[in-house]
Amino acid sequence: MQELIKSTAEALMRAKHCVALTGAGISVESGIPPFRGKGGIWEKYDPMEYAHIDAFMSNPTKVWQVLLKDMKSIVDKARPNDAHLGLARLEQLGILKTIITQNVDGLHQLAGNTDVIEFHGNFAWHRCLDCRQRIATHAIDLTTIPPHCQCGGIYRPECIFFGEAIPPQHLMRSQQEATRCDVMLVIGTSAVVQPVALMPVIARETNAKVFEINPERTPLTDNISNGILEGKAGHVMNRLVEEVERQLSTLDPIY
Repeated sequence: MQELIKSTAEALMRAKHCVALTGAGISVESGIPPFRGKGGIWEKYDPMEYAHIDAFMSNPTKVWQVLLKDMKSIVDKARPNDAHLGLARLEQLGILKTIITQNVDGLHQLAGNTDVIEFHGNFAWHRCLDCRQRIATHAIDLTTIPPHCQCGGIYRPECIFFGEAIPPQHLMRSQQEATRCDVMLVIGTSAVVQPVALMPVIARETNAKVFEINPERTPLTDNISNGILEGKAGHVMNRLVEEVERQLSTLDPIY
C-alpha cells in the first residue's frame, strides 16, 4: 500500500492538470448515507415514489414530508471530513484543478475547493418554483411543509430529480476535464452510474493515469485504473496528502 501511495503522490507531483471524480463514498464519513447499495437511501424510500420530478410536482407535500425533510436534516449537520479536506489541500498546493462530483451535499465547497462540477446538482441550495429566488438549505423554515418562499411559491432543491436531465453544461465540462487531465483521482464511487462513470474511461483513453481510492474494487479496477488504494477515503487521503507534502519538502528551493 505504501508503495502505491508513493507512486500516486509522484504522479500527482508531475501532473499538469489533475482532476478528481467523487461519489457518495467520500461523504459517508460525514454522516451522509449513500443513495444506492446496502444501507442506502433507496432501501428506505422508493425513488420513483419520492424522488421523481413527477412525484414532486404532483404532491410536493408528500415528498417534503417523507424524503426532503430528512435530507435537509442530514445535510444541515454534515461537515467536510478528511477526504474533502485532503482534496482542498491538493488544490491549495496547486495540484488539483477541478472536482467532478456525483454528490449533492456541497461539502467540497465547504472544505475549500473552488472549481466543483456538480453532476447531479446541489442540495445545499433550494430555489422557488415561482420567482426562482435561491435560498441556502440551512435557512429554510420547516414550520410549514412544503416550505414556501415569501412570494408564496414552493421551494425545491437544486439537485436533479429522477426524470430530469443532467445539466448539459455540467456534462460538457466534465467530458472536457476528463479529456484534458493527465491524472484523475476516483474517490468513493462504484463507477456504475452513467454517464458519469465514463469520465475515468475518457481520461484513460486520452493517456491520463487513473487512481482509485475505494474500500473495494470496482468495474474500473482491472481495465482502467493504474492502481486502487483500498480503504476509507479519509484515511487514504490523509496518507496521500502527507506523502505529497513529504515529497514537496525534499525539493530544492528555487532562488
